[in-house]
Amino acid sequence: MASLDTSVAADGGGALVEMRDLKTWFPIRRGVLARTVGHVRAVDGVTLDVRRGETLGLVGESGCGKTTLGRTLVGLERPAYGEIRFRGRAVSALSGAERQALRRDIQMVFQDPYSSLNPRMTVLDIVTEGLVVHGLLRGDPEAEAERLLGEVGLPADAMFRYPFEFSGGQRQRISLARAMSLRPAFVVCDEAVSALDVSVQAQVLNLLMDLREAHSLSYLFISHDLGVVKHVSDRVAVMYLGHIVELGATDDVMQRPRHPYTEALLAAVPVPGRDRRPRIVLKGETPSPSNPPPGCPFHPRCPKAFDRCPREFPRLRRAGGAEVSCHLYEEGPSPSPPG
Repeated sequence: MASLDTSVAADGGGALVEMRDLKTWFPIRRGVLARTVGHVRAVDGVTLDVRRGETLGLVGESGCGKTTLGRTLVGLERPAYGEIRFRGRAVSALSGAERQALRRDIQMVFQDPYSSLNPRMTVLDIVTEGLVVHGLLRGDPEAEAERLLGEVGLPADAMFRYPFEFSGGQRQRISLARAMSLRPAFVVCDEAVSALDVSVQAQVLNLLMDLREAHSLSYLFISHDLGVVKHVSDRVAVMYLGHIVELGATDDVMQRPRHPYTEALLAAVPVPGRDRRPRIVLKGETPSPSNPPPGCPFHPRCPKAFDRCPREFPRLRRAGGAEVSCHLYEEGPSPSPPG
């Protein structure tokens, strides 16, 4: 079976996954003839890279498009516009055999460990199914299942049981074993620990980091929990209404937020042993992705909006150590970030 080119030289300086002006829109259909009368712009022009061996955190409110972006990257949703490149090659240009190989290289761990596992399959069948489908199973399935379960800290006899016999944390470990069975290069973790107790979250996060080191993985770690993202991510991308509004190294974004939306998100997070940031109350509701506002999508709620914001869309540009999509940083010296 054909495999993708793994040369570093072709991937643009270490980028494993590249998104260029990526848009995932869903049609709104009305009437007897189901005519398209509009679109839900879940992902609306994202340009972003995931580097080899890094964990990129993706944060934002519910409904901002985080999950849709992750599902688009693994092929569960079809982009309307734009391009995805993996190891330097456009996914849309791959042959059938190369697409099959790509499915091995990109895996996803879903949010809900209770609904993402087939209740009628044993753990043995779940963790070896991908190997069977791709014709990669060599030797005894039980020996392979034992090895995979050992990697995620589960006993060998777990392979003969069904998902309902496990706790939420154990089920997520089974999901990780299933994802790791094909030895992927890139894993999308969609709120992978949000449904777990805090103590179990720490165990699963540590497991994710151990697997990254052991197998040189790259993660897109999607979460609404900024504390978790700070713990696991090398860089952070902040998403609002289908757009990336801030991108930078984790410590820089967390300590010196530049976009007003990032400031508001961080102001809502309590930090033990430190005075809470002044609370920032955003006015109004999040606009509908089917009818986004003109200009900057955040301007109807932004406490710093001025007359240019409703007229022009701000592009991502460098501001200190990060990139930010905000008119405040487009002309003259950058304003001082909040303390």
